Amino acid sequence: MEEKCSPSDFWLTDEEVAKWMDSAFAMAKEALEKGEVPVGCLMVHQDQVVGKGRNQVNRTKNATRHAEMVALDRLLDWCRRGNRDVRSVCERTVLYVTVEPCIMCAAALRLMNISTVAYGCGNERFGGCGSVLDVGSARLPRTGNSFKCVSGHRADEAVEMLKLFYKQENPNAPKPKTRKE
Repeated sequence: MEEKCSPSDFWLTDEEVAKWMDSAFAMAKEALEKGEVPVGCLMVHQDQVVGKGRNQVNRTKNATRHAEMVALDRLLDWCRRGNRDVRSVCERTVLYVTVEPCIMCAAALRLMNISTVAYGCGNERFGGCGSVLDVGSARLPRTGNSFKCVSGHRADEAVEMLKLFYKQENPNAPKPKTRKE
């Protein structure tokens, strides 16, 4: 695995990453079966899943319902139900996701002070952890803490799942318009 962002006090073992990424990949497969872009993620705090999500953009017709945003909503609910301090929970939470978070999601993770992001494959079109922008380690005043990124776990498998999705027809895609002369 490759480390892409600035280091923090948090360190992940290969065994931890493999364990949690197995669950993230199961969620990505579920998303693929439901006609969504196959991305799944988990937010783990003190060895407990406190938020999880898979893409729900097509189902909800809401472009912000990325796996990370769904997982963040669930983490916030978990904190509210347990009367926990969101900031202190997030500072000790690791996000495991099958594909590099997009710029929007990386910015949300930074604002929430997530400490570490472990992901499978890069996101060459929209990646916010170094592929397009490095939101995680950029000098961005008053935008939360930088976070550490660990990439490359099962990257080939994540890419293959994305290829499968994009080969199939998306029922929610707009109909192509023919040009009138």
